[in-house]
Amino acid sequence: MCLNCRRLTLDRAGPAERQAFAQARRAEIGYARQLRKVARAIDDIVRGLGFNELGAEVLITAALNRYAALIEPWAGAVGRSMVTEVAARNEQAWMRAAAQMSESLRQEIRRAPTGAVMREKLTEQVGLITSLPRDAAARAQKIALEARTSGIRAEAVGAKIMRLGEVSEARANTIARTEVSRTATALTEARALHIGSEEYVWRTSKDTDVRPSHRAMEGKVVRWDSPPVLDRMTGHAGSFPNCRCYPEAIIPAR
Repeated sequence: MCLNCRRLTLDRAGPAERQAFAQARRAEIGYARQLRKVARAIDDIVRGLGFNELGAEVLITAALNRYAALIEPWAGAVGRSMVTEVAARNEQAWMRAAAQMSESLRQEIRRAPTGAVMREKLTEQVGLITSLPRDAAARAQKIALEARTSGIRAEAVGAKIMRLGEVSEARANTIARTEVSRTATALTEARALHIGSEEYVWRTSKDTDVRPSHRAMEGKVVRWDSPPVLDRMTGHAGSFPNCRCYPEAIIPAR
């Protein structure tokens, strides 16, 4: 680790910590609210068509796939809103943290290639949002197929299919929580790399919800080009499912 480097604390000391966390939560809550609309629509489609016998899943699957195609423009707008909000918050945090640095460094931070990251994240969001009805359609087919091979009664199959909306809502919440954090981490990485950062300090939310493997990472220095493997997944702070950790960039002295 560079002894002459300094940490760019984007984060969260004292009132700033509470403010940053509140802003992140607002972005997550707003995004989850939009995604739950899709889950409710899935529930309406499934319950509206009903399931009385094997074969009914064909209509349900077709309707859900049509719905996925229909909402693609809306998904783009919702995804863009989330990515834009997170990007604005990320830039404000960097500018606040860099207030004591040189003007040339602040200008360099502003010129970081975040546009490419935002476009990539937007594309990912559209895919994730439209995957909610498509995955529900795939689950309906899978449930019906298993029923045919195992002899499960149609009533039991119907009960499982009627829960597709509930399952989709849980996944919608997970997507919102995960993607807001992933987007923030990706933007931080882009800015950090642009100004010559090679490492960051892993920070957690320091509460009881932090998983053990992530708690063990608190305060550890991680190279941007060498993300750790935790729980059989590879990624940086904030890029894991349901992860609320964040990277504290280490900036070379100038």
